[in-house]
Formats: sequence, structure tokens, C-alpha cells
Amino acid sequence: MDQNNTEETVEKGERIAKVMARAGLCSRRDAEMWINAGRVSVNGNVLESPAYNVRAGDDVMVDGEPLPRAEATRLFMYHKPAGYVTSARDELGRETVFDILPEGLPRVVSVGRLDLNTEGLLLLTNDGGLSRFLELPATGWVRTYRVRAYGTVSQERLDTLRDGITIDGVRYGSIQASFDHQIGANCWLVFSITEGKNREVRRVLEYMGLKVNRLIRVSYGPFNLGEIGENEVIEVRTQDLHRLIPGYFSKK
Repeated sequence: MDQNNTEETVEKGERIAKVMARAGLCSRRDAEMWINAGRVSVNGNVLESPAYNVRAGDDVMVDGEPLPRAEATRLFMYHKPAGYVTSARDELGRETVFDILPEGLPRVVSVGRLDLNTEGLLLLTNDGGLSRFLELPATGWVRTYRVRAYGTVSQERLDTLRDGITIDGVRYGSIQASFDHQIGANCWLVFSITEGKNREVRRVLEYMGLKVNRLIRVSYGPFNLGEIGENEVIEVRTQDLHRLIPGYFSKK
């Protein structure tokens, strides 16, 4: 970035939602919701819209408390149990993963989401900007799942998913699926996707006549569930973080 662009950025500041996310307070999406709800003020004035740029020296308050200072970016691998939602708050009053996380973690947000009954690897970070970066389709990271489903299917039919599939007007991109083994009325499969659309694995398999009864995410990009125990958290080492996600840190 040249000097003129740098000076222009300093002069214009940064969008308030981005600043809140970088401080690890919440995701950009949640930040915009909080702002619209009147929970954020700058220099004593309650914001009415997320279309506001914060400049150096501005006094930002959230729920009457000063905005936390941005900390060094940290990333955690978490083994989510089934039966919990991954949003910070649930309108139906269901328990969230943030209700059961082990003690000692900083304030974190999730990288994407897992369905209520999906278990396995969920990435958590104290940097909302990193969360958004890793969720972008352009990142192209593969998400891999082990799937148990009622019914059976041939490898030949699973191979047809490589070209993508359209279901009820929704287009799903290329899916790499392999048959593992059959146990009684259930089969085990391995699914690898890059888009991660809402309930993608379940909807595709339902279309193929299978009913998913267990879904476990075992990897997200270069990060693997491995032997992480249920409801256990392992932090990614800083040197590994910079090595595995160079595109993000080169822009900071």
C-alpha cells in the first residue's frame, strides 16, 4: 500500500463492525446486529447504523463497557458435542457451545457453524476478522465429514456428486464422497465439501434416499480433529497459525 492510500485509511478510519470483530468481541455479522440494537456508542453517541468509521482516539463503548483492546490472534480447535448450537445466543433458549466451553479461554467466536446435532471439529478464535476470512468461499478450504446414514448407496452413485448437484433449485458444488462400510441398516461414508452451505451433507444424502443419523466433522482445511476429546480444546501454535494461514497475516 502506498503512502497516499495509508494516509487515506488513517483519515477515514475503519468500519465499526470490523473494529469490534478484530477486538474479539463478536463476529462482524453480530456486531452489525448489536449496533442496530443500540448497544454501541462512539464518543457518547449511540450508533444507529453500522455505516460508521472509527478513527484513532475514538471512545467506543459496547453495552456501557469500553471496547477491549485487540489482542494477538489466537485459534483453537474444539471438539463440539452433538446437541448444542454454535451461535452465541439462541432464540429458542437451547444450550450453546459457549455455555460449556472449558474455562480459561479468551472471548472467542466460531469459524462458521455446525448444526445442532452435528459434532466434531469447530474452530474458535479471538479475532473476528480471522473468523470471517476463513469462512469466505474464496479461501477454498475443504471440510471433511464422517457420516453414518440409514440405508445404503453405491460408490458409483456417490461419484456422480463430483460434478455437483442441484436440489430444489439450490446448486451444490463438487462433492468428493466415498463409501466406507455397511453395518446392518446403516452405512458409513466420508464427505468432503468446500462450500459448506446450510445442511449441505444432510440435504444431499436425503436426496439420494439416505437419512443421516450421525455427522462428524473431522477436518476444516489443514486443521484436523485427530484425537481431541469431546468438549476438549487445543490451541494452534502461533508459528503454525502463521504458516497455515499466510494469506490472512500478510494483510494485517
